[in-house]
Amino acid sequence: MANKQVFPTKGNLIATKKSNDLAHMGYELMDRKRNILTREMMSLMDDVKLLRDKITITYQKAYYALQQANMSLGVISDLVEAVPVDTGIHISYRSVMGVEIPKIQYDKQEYKLTYGLDHANSKLDYAYRCFYKVKEMTVILAEVENSVYRLANAIRKAQKRANALKNIVIPDFEHNIKFITDALEEKEREEFSRQKVIKATKDRRKAEESATQCHQLKVS
Repeated sequence: MANKQVFPTKGNLIATKKSNDLAHMGYELMDRKRNILTREMMSLMDDVKLLRDKITITYQKAYYALQQANMSLGVISDLVEAVPVDTGIHISYRSVMGVEIPKIQYDKQEYKLTYGLDHANSKLDYAYRCFYKVKEMTVILAEVENSVYRLANAIRKAQKRANALKNIVIPDFEHNIKFITDALEEKEREEFSRQKVIKATKDRRKAEESATQCHQLKVS
């Protein structure tokens, strides 16, 4: 907002001051939102690292056990196809400072072996247990990682808006307030000087008129 676009009137000064107050309130809100979202995100970051480490270890165990099962049983794709599709995942959302954070409800299926035991062995059973654990942890990790992503995105937006208010909008308003205030004060000074000149002129004329009248009285 350039000051050449602002006409220096008392009405514009009042309006600009109100806008400046709102901008300050907006900055405080954005800064508070950013701080709250940052704390929320940081509380989840440790969970992400811990879950990733656990999943990595469990995956390694699961794939190793699966390789062992393949080596001892041959192709096990028919056995794997007997494992049912898990449909127990439901997603809801909670709001943190206007940011929708996912909440996953996982109705765990009963742990049971769904393939024929006569065609399996302990290595395949162990691989199945490992992947079962991985599935549970992946559900939790998906919730946490998605939450972190959404929070980080919201933090960037809040930071961008806060910076714009702090570095552009508020300084422009304050600059315009000073411009209008200075212009109005200068106008008042000019008006005061003009009134003084007018008064001095009137006083001089009155004095001259009084002097003329006195002279006429003396002459008469």
